[in-house]
Amino acid sequence: MTSRTRGREYALQVLYELDISGKDAEAAVDAYWVNFETTGRPAGSPEPDPAIKTFTQLLVSGVAKNLAEIDPMIERCSTNWRLDRMPRVDRNVLRLAAFELMHSADVPTKVVINEAIELGKRYGSEESGAFINGILDKLAGELRKDA
Repeated sequence: MTSRTRGREYALQVLYELDISGKDAEAAVDAYWVNFETTGRPAGSPEPDPAIKTFTQLLVSGVAKNLAEIDPMIERCSTNWRLDRMPRVDRNVLRLAAFELMHSADVPTKVVINEAIELGKRYGSEESGAFINGILDKLAGELRKDA
């Protein structure tokens, strides 16, 4: 698993926590790393690379700061699905990917979508991959010319 993939996975976990708790993004990331150090890491395994931590922080804070712009775009691209009716995992995977589509021009569209689909499959339901793919394909078409 690449360091960026791992960072997206960590970011999804923090965003899920934010979605439930309504905490401040920076405080949630800090609490995540404290918890990770005490309970989330198998004994003897190395601490996450500082670059992964930085990438995770960038993603979480970026989604949090741009949520007012991200959420309406996701709703517009999701036929018959209000954001509040989507499963939390799917909603936060979509937010994460939407942020990357908007603000990470160095990451190819296919990579953003594929990473989001894999996160959805790993943490969501059986239908999450297809659901996420459909919405992100439409969103990418609006946001990027290379989609």
